[in-house]
Amino acid sequence: MNYNDILKEARTCIGDFCKACTVCNGAACRNQIPGPGAKGRGDTAIRNYEKWQEIRVNMDTLHENRPVDTSIELFGKKFRYPFFAGPVGAVNMHYSDKYDDLAYNNILVDACAGAGIAAFTGDGVNEKVMEGAAAAIAAAGGMGVPTVKPWNLDTIRRKIELVKAAGAFAVAMDVDAAGLPFLKNMTPPAGSKTVDELKEIAGMAGVPFIVKGVMTGKAARKAEEAKAAAIVVSNHGGRVLDQCPATAEVLEEITEAVGGRIKVFVDGGIRSGTDIFKALAMGADGVLICRPFVTAVYGGGREGVQCYIEKLGAELADTMAMCGAFTLSDISRDMIWKR
Repeated sequence: MNYNDILKEARTCIGDFCKACTVCNGAACRNQIPGPGAKGRGDTAIRNYEKWQEIRVNMDTLHENRPVDTSIELFGKKFRYPFFAGPVGAVNMHYSDKYDDLAYNNILVDACAGAGIAAFTGDGVNEKVMEGAAAAIAAAGGMGVPTVKPWNLDTIRRKIELVKAAGAFAVAMDVDAAGLPFLKNMTPPAGSKTVDELKEIAGMAGVPFIVKGVMTGKAARKAEEAKAAAIVVSNHGGRVLDQCPATAEVLEEITEAVGGRIKVFVDGGIRSGTDIFKALAMGADGVLICRPFVTAVYGGGREGVQCYIEKLGAELADTMAMCGAFTLSDISRDMIWKR
């Protein structure tokens, strides 16, 4: 199986909204929710992709010829690559009923762990979604990151207990999901969180706590104040607010604000190993990729996920070799070009 095989098969079963495009750039599915599209005109999702493409890599092959090491250590774990599968929920609504969230997470978590990386899992109104994600992570020896929605604190406590039982090595909260209507309609209400509330949640977690949905240096410093071990620079794939800047446009401001003190990940429109290299050169410690992993699951199940991981890993290793970086720590800002 190769990536073209995955795309071809996915187009037969992924539903009416996602087109399983050769390049997942947000254009064909813009303004389609349910579906993988974005809020409003779909401007943010498209911009996420386009801004990574405007950054170029500086080739330099005047160096010794030796193997490239793409591995990374985070939170006491060693990973084969510095990229992870991002969280997704309600796959049967946004894509098709070939999978529900339980089946999707079982495939994704197991395949990612087997390939040497980790999957972030999604959350939902149905309690069984987090229960299933926790079970999949437990079966993978804790190699996964459950991502809890910014519910009210009582709901969060219940979900954190599931996380602890799963033995997950870290837990995340996608605070950018505050823009989702089903959270706003909860009683008591859910959504945005104060620094003190985040600090309380980080204490509940008992493992490294990751705040996903940071788009400014100011917000990054708030997450640091809340005792987050890491942040994800993310606008939720453009799904919660139109007219946002792209994550590539704000990444360097954020890494300058908190980089070196807490870990900084980034997502949004990253679609190749070369894009991953660019993010690392701009100061990120790692990246998350979401929508293409859905296509990989629908198009090939466990084998599809592993094939996609190998594709990204090979692209990253090739870019590193062609730019003179033999380890991730060798990747530097002067290896990329920005207008």
